[in-house]
Amino acid sequence: MQQPDMREADGQPPFSDTEEPADVVEALRRIIDEDGVLPAERVLAERLNVKRHQLRKALQMLRGFGELEPARSGRRSSSDTSLQSAKLVLSTNPLEVMEMRMILEPTLARFAAMRASPAEIARILAHAKSPAGMSPSQADQLFHRAIAAGSRNSLASELHILLHQVQNDSRLRFAGSDDETTAERIAQRDAEHAAIADAIAARDPNRAEKAMWDHLAVVQTKVASRLGIGSMNAA
Repeated sequence: MQQPDMREADGQPPFSDTEEPADVVEALRRIIDEDGVLPAERVLAERLNVKRHQLRKALQMLRGFGELEPARSGRRSSSDTSLQSAKLVLSTNPLEVMEMRMILEPTLARFAAMRASPAEIARILAHAKSPAGMSPSQADQLFHRAIAAGSRNSLASELHILLHQVQNDSRLRFAGSDDETTAERIAQRDAEHAAIADAIAARDPNRAEKAMWDHLAVVQTKVASRLGIGSMNAA
């Protein structure tokens, strides 16, 4: 039996054949935010009451924005980005990852301030504060991924996904466990995220870029400290 349409449950009409892909994209983003993952296409199509071609177009848009990993195809058992990250982990270290993040992410924040849609800005603002009950690392990734999507640069978003996959590999022992992230650090990080989000919402690319760089410089210093390197000049 077909599942109830989530839009009808909210008092909205179901999607029609002429529905804009962006509307389906926003519905998919809400599911990702609430559930953390997307179910199978068949389940999604029934849940949203959309045709498969509409759903696939919206999924492709999310992949283009870097919010979803590339679709698996053929005989491959994992995505290309997963394979690439597994190889890169063996030849890099946490400080190199941070250096690359500091090259890429301030520019993504700049582009987001210039290009993000009102809906994307709303998501960036919403993810600036860590939700109760969510792990600190997941909350942090949702925020940074929302900015990457708002940059509207699909290639940069793919590189952003790859960097975070490398960063999250346990073999790098990159950021420690969530248990080591104190409430004080979460509050400080939320304030740093809020500064970035506010600059993006204000359409101020210079301020957004600098706020992101300042935020990542703090992270870089903490990573260096965990590695026993001591203070370092992030500039």
